[in-house]
Amino acid sequence: MTDARPAPSRFRSAHRKIAFLLLTLLGCTPDRTYDTSDHFNGKTFLNPTLADQVSPGISDVFRMIREARPDWPARAETTGVPRLAEDLGQDGMAITFVNHATFLIQLPGLNILTDPVWSDRVSPVGWFGPKRIRRPGIDLDKLPAIDLVLISHNHYDHLDTATLKTLNERFAPSFVVPLGNADLLSSLGIEDVRELDWWESAGAGSRTRVILTPAQHSSGRGLLDRDRSLWGSFYIKDGDRSLFFGGDGGYSTQFSDIRERLGPPEVALLGIGAYEPRWFMKPLHMNPAEAVTAHRDLGAGTSIGMHFGTFQLASEGFAQPERDLSEALDRQGVAHDRFQTMKEGETMLRPPPPK
Repeated sequence: MTDARPAPSRFRSAHRKIAFLLLTLLGCTPDRTYDTSDHFNGKTFLNPTLADQVSPGISDVFRMIREARPDWPARAETTGVPRLAEDLGQDGMAITFVNHATFLIQLPGLNILTDPVWSDRVSPVGWFGPKRIRRPGIDLDKLPAIDLVLISHNHYDHLDTATLKTLNERFAPSFVVPLGNADLLSSLGIEDVRELDWWESAGAGSRTRVILTPAQHSSGRGLLDRDRSLWGSFYIKDGDRSLFFGGDGGYSTQFSDIRERLGPPEVALLGIGAYEPRWFMKPLHMNPAEAVTAHRDLGAGTSIGMHFGTFQLASEGFAQPERDLSEALDRQGVAHDRFQTMKEGETMLRPPPPK
């Protein structure tokens, strides 16, 4: 008589997969202790710009999902043509929009990725959750050697473990993350991780510094880890060049604070998508009008819109962010070439400013 039970090794393997899935969905994380501050109460991280913490609960998520959502196309073309081998000289800069909040920032001798996501879904499981409708603007195999990876927070559309593992295996870059995120990266086998609190900085190369700056947002990858790790934005200083990466966040006075402390950035990468319905999204994500106000608060030379057009995460239409951005620029009297959007895969070359 044949024994239909699985072999012990297969049995243990299945249990390990189930246990890993449960831990992922629950978001179990080790307790970490940090100094209390205006954004950490001893247990969870907070938004000092809000009277009440706004991290959405499960009931809020299901309510949003039940609301009517416009249809997005099943597929969209990726039409940008990357220019990854340009001679940047001593002070040049190249910015390539990959998708969503992923940019390749090239400085002389230094290649930086922001919130890299190449997976098909931004979800704890590969068979369910928001699915990309267009391929990334750069094939993962076509990336130049990556020196530094910046992670703004741990939501699935910004921290993609499969992509991070691949980047680490191929390039062994340094990773810079907000407080409370190093353990997750360490679990992936990533060793070169630096955790920062708001306003702390890390060196990158001989002349580049990366400062973790505030953002109004939240964190969590499961049911039990809500706001147990910090979120933020990044300000990159490279000699006389500067770039601000907004990560994810709602509009607040923090943009003015960043300008006052660090100066106006030459380029700002700002979110303009995933902003409807406003009862749910307003504290967490800027709409295009708020992004234009943030551009003005920062005093940015040029801003580039992001966080739209790849994953349907909210209730606005597929083309709505760019339309709303155009209208907001007109209403606020900002020239359209001062706040642009880029095609996925498009490279913007930024020659050194005149001395």
